[in-house]
Amino acid sequence: MNAVSLREITASSVRTITELQVSEVQQPFVAPNAVSLAEALFHPESWYRAIYRDDEPVGFVMLYDESQRAPPPANPQLSLWRFMVATTAQGQGIGSRALQLVIDHARRRGFRELLVSCVPGEHSPQRFYERHGFVPTGKIEDGEVVLRKVLGESR
Repeated sequence: MNAVSLREITASSVRTITELQVSEVQQPFVAPNAVSLAEALFHPESWYRAIYRDDEPVGFVMLYDESQRAPPPANPQLSLWRFMVATTAQGQGIGSRALQLVIDHARRRGFRELLVSCVPGEHSPQRFYERHGFVPTGKIEDGEVVLRKVLGESR
């Protein structure tokens, strides 16, 4: 089994990360990584990493972490803002293992829940998230279904 890890994006890896793509049918559901990285520049709440299979970058994850605000809100939320695995690395369990690493990161940071939203429809990642314990909250934000995964103890 290949090792999956989350690693900081560096000057030497950024171009490779921005060139990673999902399949054509998935593109309406996932922002390009270059756009995500550009948005991260303007949001101090963003936390992002490349997803690696062994030593090969194969994906991207970005969280929106309200605890990074100055000052942080009394009850900061953590949301999975972007998550993608390149087409060439899909179907190998990499997404599941990377998502578990994100969940572990959230728990270490003391969050009691992790939110995610996604556009509903065929090829939507919603079923992927539901298989990993995320449950629809009943909320729709900007046309996206909001899901929540309870992580345990509170901050």
